[in-house]
Amino acid sequence: MDELIRLDRFLSGCGTGSRKSAAGLIRAGRVKVDGNIISDPGHKVSEHASVTLDGSELKYEKYSYYMLNKPAGCVSAVKDALSDTVISYLKGVNTNGLFPIGRLDKDTEGLLLITNDGELCHALTSPRRHVQKAYYTACDKPLAKDAVKRLASGLDIGDDTPCLPAILTKADPYGEDPAYLLTLTEGRFHQVKRMIYTLGSNVVYLKRLTVGGVKLDESLKPGEFRPLTHDEIAILKSGALSGEKDSRDENGEG
Repeated sequence: MDELIRLDRFLSGCGTGSRKSAAGLIRAGRVKVDGNIISDPGHKVSEHASVTLDGSELKYEKYSYYMLNKPAGCVSAVKDALSDTVISYLKGVNTNGLFPIGRLDKDTEGLLLITNDGELCHALTSPRRHVQKAYYTACDKPLAKDAVKRLASGLDIGDDTPCLPAILTKADPYGEDPAYLLTLTEGRFHQVKRMIYTLGSNVVYLKRLTVGGVKLDESLKPGEFRPLTHDEIAILKSGALSGEKDSRDENGEG
């Protein structure tokens, strides 16, 4: 049996805006259900009902998926008493029930995924899945010559167990700046910074570029966002659900 939901929630789930704005559209007589004008925002409809707004058919999506180019200075949380949160940047959409998948440090920039799909979030952040995440890392000085080998072998950063193997390449193979691309398959607390410190340097700038095969849309300026495409959602689900299992703990990222 189809789930029955409020009409204002249906509209909001179709991307028309917040439930408050959806209620205004309904009360204005701009919404029809099965060809009939419905002016009550609380009217219950099926997820598969024929609903139109100003004559255009709407398609309800139970789950929402967004890509945010996280700026420095905000926290990866739904609410925070002292700082802006990543959710506050999603202007014009219904943010009720949305949360970030994993977290980036306050001073870290780049790709952050936001959703209301708890199953996908769990799959992408579970310590039992080897979901790849790549970072652009600028350092205050070049890393030790054996950095690539030590990372590939599993670096000891002071936890109970060494890190899983990681991949390091120079961001610009011919450049002089100490900048690197670092790819991980886990997300321990401050892991990138601790890895770089263990290798004899310090992170001065950190930006996440990919998660689970989805790349940051470089056309997005810091603080800008867009919905994920259907292809990107499929890539995330495929990668997260097919990842190898591991028993290690995962405490954070960045």
